[in-house]
Amino acid sequence: MLKKRIIPVVLLKNGIIVQSRLFKRHQALGTPTAIVERLSNWFSDELIYLDISNESSYDLNRDDLNHSQFSTISEIIQQISKKCLSPLTFGGGIRNVEDARMRIKLGADKITVNSLLLESPETVKELVSEFGSQCIVASIDVKVNEHGKEVVYKKGKNETHWDPVDFAREVEKIGVGEILLNAVDRDGGGQGFHISLINKIAKNVRIPVIALGGAGKWEDFEEVLLKTNASAVAAANIFHHSENSVYNLKKYLYDRGLPVRKPIPLSEQQSNL
Repeated sequence: MLKKRIIPVVLLKNGIIVQSRLFKRHQALGTPTAIVERLSNWFSDELIYLDISNESSYDLNRDDLNHSQFSTISEIIQQISKKCLSPLTFGGGIRNVEDARMRIKLGADKITVNSLLLESPETVKELVSEFGSQCIVASIDVKVNEHGKEVVYKKGKNETHWDPVDFAREVEKIGVGEILLNAVDRDGGGQGFHISLINKIAKNVRIPVIALGGAGKWEDFEEVLLKTNASAVAAANIFHHSENSVYNLKKYLYDRGLPVRKPIPLSEQQSNL
């Protein structure tokens, strides 16, 4: 049986890592390199970095407002990739092939696109042609509203009237290699993953689906692995507030016989270097 991946998601806003709730409230957590080094050391299968910035420059020294140091996204990706021991997916701000090429050249193993799927699907086809399906992840945000379950974009603000299953099939036709499925209404809420939504998408596409949105306890990850065909389970906030969180989660799942890679304690990893 293929192993299921456990993937921390890191949100980057104007140079600072934040935690999110409902795509609206963002609390600062720390700098990009410090966070990625911790998560890599804790035995993450992959890391997903999503740039949700509103600006083109990034303050990397928020504690010293009189001597703030600003950087570009390319410099931040370089810093992150040097510290990242796991495969790295980077999303946000990708509008064309050159944007994607820069991120891959500087260390990203994959890129993820969201608004581009709706605004310029032809560009996404170009990305697939240029870099291969295995490098392109379709990020699909889903919100429950008066229309039922609906695909949204632009940080959840823009409605599309797309049914999630229909849209997932559409992006599969474009040629992307994977879907990152995010339940917007559960973002940062900790009430559990949207099991029925994950199941509907996973059963209607042939490409891997990463479940995101709603993790509040280890049992929530267990439920996804037991009740859905998701290929991976991702989360953000839950991994930031305790030491060795990714390792502890994977040990919890592994000890219960679930198909995840056996976690290796940091002490054993270091002894093998």
